[in-house]
Amino acid sequence: MMNLRLVDIIKKLVNSIPISQAEEKILISYKTGDNYAFNEEAYPDLYNKKKEVITGVYSEIWQKLEEWRLDKNEAELIHNLWGLWLPLAWELLTLYKQQSTPLVLGILGLQGTGKTTTARILSLIWEYLGLSTVAISLDDFYKTYAQRRILAQIEPRLIWRGPPATHDVSLAIEVVTSLKQRQYPVSIPRFDKSLHQGRGDRAFYEQVNRGDIIILEGWFVGVRPVPEEVFDNPPHPIITPEDRQFALDCNKRLEEYLPLWEMIDYLLVFNPEDYRYSLKWRQEAERKMRLEGKTGMTDREVEEFVHYFWKALHPQIFLPPLINNPQLTHLVVNLDICRRVTAVYKPLFK
Repeated sequence: MMNLRLVDIIKKLVNSIPISQAEEKILISYKTGDNYAFNEEAYPDLYNKKKEVITGVYSEIWQKLEEWRLDKNEAELIHNLWGLWLPLAWELLTLYKQQSTPLVLGILGLQGTGKTTTARILSLIWEYLGLSTVAISLDDFYKTYAQRRILAQIEPRLIWRGPPATHDVSLAIEVVTSLKQRQYPVSIPRFDKSLHQGRGDRAFYEQVNRGDIIILEGWFVGVRPVPEEVFDNPPHPIITPEDRQFALDCNKRLEEYLPLWEMIDYLLVFNPEDYRYSLKWRQEAERKMRLEGKTGMTDREVEEFVHYFWKALHPQIFLPPLINNPQLTHLVVNLDICRRVTAVYKPLFK
């Protein structure tokens, strides 16, 4: 009911229709879940900023949804804009103004959690506010096809790109360092997953001449090694001794990424209420591709694919140390099975 009321009020705002004091109170007090991160006490002027920006960007974002091939659900869009994207954009703008270098936002999320959509919408909001954004995926730093073929001969368990060791971490550090130091133009690699029959390869380099905020997103951005004893009784599907050794090796390989993670100023973690939702979401995406006449994996193939990544870096092992540690993570966004945002909070020590 509150969501429907919110939609009506926001639609008035974006259409320049005056709202009542009672409606203003609803907007000011609106929160997403318990322990909401962006309350009015902590951010006294946030309401006015959100109100100003949403009237300026709403129409463009609504139009972009079709271009991005996303479902046009107005209630969800308004809920996420008002409760997550607008306050987050303003908080990061404030942090950016407090430092002398570009700000690096890390976004961690399993497949289907909304990393790319969030990066796109934040970029539009910041553009309206006069900032330039550079969005980079961890995927952009995959080793080349030739390098990964050699790697697969040395380490045959790396049958898919994605786990630790399949990225050129030195290149990633070099690019982010250049962006933070404003050493323009900066050449950013862009990865094309369709090349080499879906194996993918580095396609081209994009030249960037400005970047106030840098977004680095990926499925294990910010993830850190855990103690080896955690793997003494690991969760499914880490079953065999070989599975356990693969998990241990991937855990060890995370150490190479730590210098890159240290460059992140603010880490946002998308946290499904059950990590297994990501399997369902990927199966739905592949079914949709098959219905459109495109090549898509069967449900069984998706299960094997997703389980491979859970064996590499299991969400049940690697997410809790982040979402419960305010020294590592700045914002956690919980998602239900329908990918609705159910909570937006800052982690506290337990």
